[in-house]
Amino acid sequence: MLMRISAADAVEIAAIRKLLAESGLPGDDLMEPLHTRFLAAHTADGMLAGIVGLESFGRHGLLRSLAVHAEARRQGLGAELTRRLERYARDLGVETLYLLTTTAEGFFTARGYQRYERRRVPPEIAATSEFRLLCPANAVCMYKQAVTMETEETSHDQP
Repeated sequence: MLMRISAADAVEIAAIRKLLAESGLPGDDLMEPLHTRFLAAHTADGMLAGIVGLESFGRHGLLRSLAVHAEARRQGLGAELTRRLERYARDLGVETLYLLTTTAEGFFTARGYQRYERRRVPPEIAATSEFRLLCPANAVCMYKQAVTMETEETSHDQP
């Protein structure tokens, strides 16, 4: 399935929230002024097939809301969205990406992310609604350094 990946448009917020809900991911805070930058994958007919979001705070970033539509799973789209977001974050000067997950620890471990103590994240990451309100306390916190992002990005085959 051929996908076009680009920056999501603010008018797509309803479709993004729907995909997040279908994927069991939080999106309640997306009604705020949109602080999260999303990359969106669309099929040739325009269907939103996948998204991934970034909240950036200088050297630190929060990878959030990686979701792939059920019909587009198992085709490498999640990995490609993650690679593109890492490149985008690096271009913005982000040196470390953090994330919370309840279901995808293995996916992110395979892409070079490591467990990290939630209480040790930088204050700007800890202050996000994702960390404060939306993700349960038992969510696994993970991180990845920018140097690793460059290395990992070039070591994966394109889907």
